[in-house]
Amino acid sequence: MEGNVGDEIIVEGRTLGDPRRTGEVLEIRNTGGVRHYRVRWDDGTDCVFYPSSDTQFVPTRAHKSHN
Repeated sequence: MEGNVGDEIIVEGRTLGDPRRTGEVLEIRNTGGVRHYRVRWDDGTDCVFYPSSDTQFVPTRAHKSHN
């Protein structure tokens, strides 16, 4: 699954006891055919994020109404 700008992003903890991390997709980037995202995490930090198998994207209401 791929995310869109405005979607919520959820990343599960990698090991037992690690907290779940959530944020918002701010921008989609493609470099060398690899899709990655600029994300603002709930703790207020921003970063460029390359999703892995433990990543989920939750569409915003605006995206849900168009599907």
